[in-house]
Amino acid sequence: MPDYRRLWHPGGTYFFTVNLLQRHGNHLLIRHIDVLRAVVGRVRKGHPFRIHGWVVLPDHLHCVIELPPGDADFARLWHLIKMGFSKALPKQERLSTVRARRGERGIWQRRYWST
Repeated sequence: MPDYRRLWHPGGTYFFTVNLLQRHGNHLLIRHIDVLRAVVGRVRKGHPFRIHGWVVLPDHLHCVIELPPGDADFARLWHLIKMGFSKALPKQERLSTVRARRGERGIWQRRYWST
């Protein structure tokens, strides 16, 4: 398991790479880009953040976001974005028994860097 160093800087700017769990031949993000945009918009209304750059590729995305002064909880933002996107998708992927029991979707991985 990776040993992430999470830098929690209120008002910080963060670079994220978020991958689909199964990347090979998976075009989920661009097929459902409208869903992703809508979810990000809803999350921004409840938890404001500034988008400096966002690139969506078929199987992963990159973004640079800036949190408002006093806010360092980028994990909450990603939780809400991933959960909203996942729940809006039709259930077509194969799930392990454990994921099905927990009500999880098997589509995401996340890496991030902070400045």
